[in-house]
Amino acid sequence: MDSCTHKIYHVHGCDSRQILDHYFSDKPDMAFKEDSLIFPIENLIKIFTEGHIKGDILIDLSIGPLVHLLYASCEFFKHIIVLKVSDRCIMELKRWLDSRTGAFNWEHAGKLHAEIEGNCDQSQDKDGKVRSAIQHVVFCDIEKENMTDPIVLPQADCIMIAWLLDDISKDQEDYIRYLRKFSRLLKPGGHLIIIGCLERTYTRVGKDKLRALHYNEDFVRNALVGEGFVIDYCNVKKRTSVSYLTDYKGVIFIAAHK
Repeated sequence: MDSCTHKIYHVHGCDSRQILDHYFSDKPDMAFKEDSLIFPIENLIKIFTEGHIKGDILIDLSIGPLVHLLYASCEFFKHIIVLKVSDRCIMELKRWLDSRTGAFNWEHAGKLHAEIEGNCDQSQDKDGKVRSAIQHVVFCDIEKENMTDPIVLPQADCIMIAWLLDDISKDQEDYIRYLRKFSRLLKPGGHLIIIGCLERTYTRVGKDKLRALHYNEDFVRNALVGEGFVIDYCNVKKRTSVSYLTDYKGVIFIAAHK
């Protein structure tokens, strides 16, 4: 496939390590620290420490082999189940879980979390807590009725979806369809956290250019309300980074409950 052609994240796949290097690392040329690391960590700490979102099970549905979003989550949920639409993401994440040579180093994110939380002395404990909390890492076929067939998952107290809806949805109807499907994994009264990029059309990962769904804040709000959610918290950050890698205009963090 030509490098100029927009690929589809869950169909064609991409280099999982390059996702981390381009958008979530501590490399000097990584332009997205404020938006992809600090902003979501700050908001997760805020909503979790308020005490309304907690429980036994959190299901994480995020792009790439992300770990930094789970540093806050593991303090408020006994078990974390990670669903991935890519075998490559599963391999990369398990490399980190098993502390294998060559695993991505999330130390910078652990330190950021500890600093924002105000517990700098505890930054070394974050990795161990996350590893202990992650109960399963499971492949997820988003087109199946039971996405984790033959495994039947327990319903979750909270589902966190970070950037995944943006990258798997070809249009707004698709976004709502997947939102509805993912929501079925929630217990009655359960909470949903969505992190996404506003007004984005593409993302570059290495030589690949991936399609992204273009939408605004009003669309996300209306989609959630239309699916029976009550919005508890919403924060939008305007993009400040300069990079050719992607064209989003802002980042949205939104929490809601059924």
